[in-house]
Amino acid sequence: MENLNAIRVFAKVAETRSFTDAAKHLGLTSSAVSKAITRLEQELGVRLLHRTTRSVGLTNDGASFFERCQQILTDVGDAENALNRSRAAPHGRLRLHMPVGFGRRVIVPALSGFIERYPDLVLDAELSDRMIDLAYEGIDVAVQIGEPADARLIARHLCHLRFVACASPDYLARHGEPATPEDLEHHHCLAYVMMHTGRYREWQFLKDGKAVAKTVSGRLNINNAESLLEAATAGLGVAMISNFIAADALRSGRLRPVLTDYVAQGPPVSAVYLPGKNLSPKVRAFVDFLSDLISSDPHWDEATARG
Repeated sequence: MENLNAIRVFAKVAETRSFTDAAKHLGLTSSAVSKAITRLEQELGVRLLHRTTRSVGLTNDGASFFERCQQILTDVGDAENALNRSRAAPHGRLRLHMPVGFGRRVIVPALSGFIERYPDLVLDAELSDRMIDLAYEGIDVAVQIGEPADARLIARHLCHLRFVACASPDYLARHGEPATPEDLEHHHCLAYVMMHTGRYREWQFLKDGKAVAKTVSGRLNINNAESLLEAATAGLGVAMISNFIAADALRSGRLRPVLTDYVAQGPPVSAVYLPGKNLSPKVRAFVDFLSDLISSDPHWDEATARG
């Protein structure tokens, strides 16, 4: 059969025992109902109804078929209801990827509310700083720091990171405080090593519209931002650290910001996902959650400036 419409028409005629009443219920003409029943009987090769000018009755084959049709229509209705529910409520497995530091410090501590809100979701979250392929690896949503490398992805901007140059009070008491980026040449600097290139990340500053970039390195250079934080709080030198990582240490006084007259702008943070005609409820829910969690002016910026 081409579709379920003919079954629905037959079931309504069998239920009402009237072409006219069935037509009224279905919003059709009596002629359309009659033609639908005729086509159905021809397709099945049996007579389903006894027709007279005054009444409509079921044949033996019609009665048996009507019983089966009722179950079919019930099953179809249940399936449609289940599908509508699944479209409305996020459910299933949601695969996530996020950078280690940002995931640990910002996202994971806030997940309890999201999990409680969507009890039918299971989250598989990978925290790593490796390059990923969302389509190949089946990842639903990734949090990326920096401009998305794949133009095919849909990106929702979450915030712009800032860096903060900082050192421990003990280090500053022993070595003094740099007043300009040029003064860093006379300090122990803790550089971030980009292992995929072997280079050190530049320290970029902006003051009065003028950009200043410094490539620094010292006796200790690390490829992990959390470890840079630990080295800085241990008094090993001046570090340039993402503000969301340094915020707690700055608030507690374990670190002090330096070069506060200079803005150290960092990269954008985005939630990225694969394009599709219809965005799945689980992806939409998580991206909205991230957007609400991370405003355009994140709370950790408050700790960057000297109090």
